[in-house]
Parts: sequence; C-alpha cells; structure tokens
Amino acid sequence: MIKVLIVDDSAFMRKALSIMLEADKDIQIIGFAHNGEEALEKTRDLQPDVITLDLEMPRMNGIEALEIIMREMPTPVLIVSSLTTRGAKITLEALEKGALDYIPKTQSFVALDIVNIKDDLIQKVKAAGAQKSRFAWRAPSKRNQPPTDDKVVYTKSEPPTDLSRRTIHCVAIGVSTGGPPVLQAIITSLSMNFPAPILIAQHMPAAFTKTFAERLDKLSRVRVKEAESGDILKAGWVYIAKGGLHLVVDRRGHSVQARLTPDPTELLYHPSADMLLSSVATTYSSNTLGVILTGMGRDGLEGARELKRRGGFLLSQDENTSAIYGMPRAVNDAQLSDGIHSIQGITDSLKTMEKPGFDASTQNKAFN
Repeated sequence: MIKVLIVDDSAFMRKALSIMLEADKDIQIIGFAHNGEEALEKTRDLQPDVITLDLEMPRMNGIEALEIIMREMPTPVLIVSSLTTRGAKITLEALEKGALDYIPKTQSFVALDIVNIKDDLIQKVKAAGAQKSRFAWRAPSKRNQPPTDDKVVYTKSEPPTDLSRRTIHCVAIGVSTGGPPVLQAIITSLSMNFPAPILIAQHMPAAFTKTFAERLDKLSRVRVKEAESGDILKAGWVYIAKGGLHLVVDRRGHSVQARLTPDPTELLYHPSADMLLSSVATTYSSNTLGVILTGMGRDGLEGARELKRRGGFLLSQDENTSAIYGMPRAVNDAQLSDGIHSIQGITDSLKTMEKPGFDASTQNKAFN
C-alpha cells in the first residue's frame, strides 16, 4: 500500500486528488495539509511514501517546504503545478531541488475536467512510491549507514565509454521522469565547441519546454533552444522538442533540418523518444549516438532497436542514478546499450567526443 500525503491550499484540489488516487486499491490517502508549514508537520508525523505538493500556498510555499523535506526527511514529491510561464519556472526550480515529477494543473483541471489526468496521476504516484527506499537513505540519520535494501546499487567511479574514435554527427536523447536535473547536469558540462548537434525528446507539456530550453541556455556553454521546424542542425547546439509535438529530422542537401509534427497522433508520448531516435538514425545511419535516460515506460526502446539496426551507438543511464528506471531498463534488458553509466559516466562519455581546437562555429555541414 502506497501512503500519500496531499498538500494543497485548495479544498477542491485536495478532494479531487483524493478521489482519483483512492480509486486505486494500492493507494491510501493518509492525510492532508493546507500549506507548507502543515506539510512539514504532517510529513514528520505520518511518514508518507509520496507527497503531492502544490507550490503556491500561503504562510510557507511549496518550494520552501520542499527544501526542508529533502534536507530533513527525504520523501518522493510530485509537484502539482499550473501550466503557465510562472508555473513552468517554479516547477523546474522544484525539480532541481529534488522533486521527482509534476502533475500539470490546467484551467480545465480546476473546472472539473480532472479525470483526464487520473491514469497519469496514479501511474506517477506508484512510480514515486517505488522510490521510497532511495529517498529514505538520504535522511541525515541514515547517511553514514550501509544500505539495507539489496535492490539499491551504489555506483562507484567508472571509466567513461570512449567515443573519441567514433564518427558521430548527431546525438539523440530520450528522457522522461526525473529528466530536467539530469539534462541540466549533462548539458551544462559540455564545451561550446561540442562537435555535434544534440536533439532531446523530454516528456514535458508545451508550456514548459520553451522555459526549460531558455533556462538551460543561460546555464550552458553550448546553445540551447526549443526546436522549430526549419532549424538547420549545427554542432554546439541543443534542440529540445516542443511539448505536444514529435521532433524528427530531414536531410536537405548538405544540411539536416528539424521538423515538428503531431503525427502519428496515436503514440502515447508527444514528443516521442522512439520517433526521435528512429528519425535521427535513418538520417545519420551509423554516425548516430543515442542516449536513453531516466523515465517511466518503454519509450525509446523501438527507436533504439532502429538505431542499432542502422549501426548507431547507444548509451543508457544506470538504475542507481535513474529517478525512474523504466526507459533505461527497457533498452538494457533488451541488451541494446553499448554502455550503461551513471549521470557522471554519461557526461564523461560525451566529453570524450570533444576535440582540442575544434570550432563549432565553422561546422556548417551536418555530415561529411
């Protein structure tokens, strides 16, 4: 049974979340809190497995409460946030501070169209609940004790996968739950002269992807933008798929252009990692590097199969550093990965591509 604490200053939202979650026999609502201060008190007393946390509340807001929770009583937290520019900014801040994922609160959500997110909400709560043991070990009283859960594997230092001898013209990354802080750690470590374009399919609402790209661009030496149809891919640039659309690529003479499309509409995720990896592999063939990072589900598995069929190379995140080990597990269990690494290991592997004296500004062709 997954025990959930709901934190929201809206009585309507507390009731709505409660009704949706308790429709699942494996979830139990053990308490409610109206603001950040009460959330801290209830977290200490009730020790929930998962917390759903509103961000904009009186007395103590969600960000302030989250910081204390993560420092003093680490618990998986799902943010309940509005689909606005401000909502995107503070949600990304919350993810950076340790929140596991978020549940969008649209205007229609408040206007009784809430059942549309029920399945997603239950799935995320169950995934978060499965991470309780990882979070609990971070608590101050347990940090110097050995782990008791034999499913938790602690990554030691590891050698990176050496990509310096491979010819890589494009990097395609698929990622979902837990992705923003992982992407920030990886992208901000790269040099401005990274020798290939990087394309990212991050499962994220359309209202968030532009803000996320702008945030990464300010923090990084590579350039980062929300992808637009017609963008000519350039080395040293990162292109993030717009939420709600698939990011694919098309060859145009000596260049390769980005294209955003809603088709196929029946896919579960928009953007789809499968679509991105398959498209990039079709265009760049063996000169493609795919990377599968943390996330729920199996998106990216079929794209990885296509990438490997065309001779591309694939890296994946390990279980220990994945917030949710769904997407990486799918490719790892299928034995498609050429290197399974921690976040740091993936970062170090990508940095082996960097070449002394390479000037990305002069790299105008997508491939030789």
